[in-house]
This record gives sequence, structure tokens and C-alpha cells, in this order.
Amino acid sequence: MSDCFFLRKELKERFIKDLTISERLFFLNKAQESIFQKGFPACEDLYHFCYFLTLKQRLSSITPAGYYGFQKVLLVYGMKDLEDTIELHEQRLKAMKKALPDNKDFEFIEFFSKAK
Repeated sequence: MSDCFFLRKELKERFIKDLTISERLFFLNKAQESIFQKGFPACEDLYHFCYFLTLKQRLSSITPAGYYGFQKVLLVYGMKDLEDTIELHEQRLKAMKKALPDNKDFEFIEFFSKAK
């Protein structure tokens, strides 16, 4: 199947446009871990869960210039917002948890693995 019928194309475009190559690999690793180890289903919630985990990883690599300052405040509040959003999507995914992955789950990984 060339397209993932259960995901919007806008998500893949956002994935390609917003994330660097290393961040895409991080996203795919988190998606694979979530599907095969945690039993989360492939869906938009999984996309958002992995996307925000990737943004959290990006944000954690930023270090503020000084001990005090507006940048540090933005980082702290930004990280808190990301953590809340991640937790929300994780709770939704836990509610839909399943025992074994199916074809839809493999298609999710394949859909985002392809360049375009």
C-alpha cells in the first residue's frame, strides 16, 4: 500500500518539513518502540505522541545563555507544555493498547520511513 489510509498527508508533510534527519530517526525509533514494546496502535495520537517527544528532545538540547533570563523562562514553560501534551496523548494511547501489532502498525512505520 503506497499511502497510509488512516493518516492525513499533512502529517507526513509536517514530519518532513519540521524535522531534521536525526529527529526523523528519533521519531521513527519512538514510534517503533511504542508500537512493538508498549502495544500502542498506529493512529494520529501515536503520530502526535512521537512528534511531541521529538520536539521535547529538541528543546532539551537547547541551553540558556545565562542563569536567569527570558529564554530560560520560555524553555521551562515550553518543556512543561510539551510534557503535558505528551502525557495526554500517552493516556489516549494506553486506553487503546493492544496485545499484538497488525498490518496497520507496520504501515505507519513504513509511511514515515519513505522519503516522499
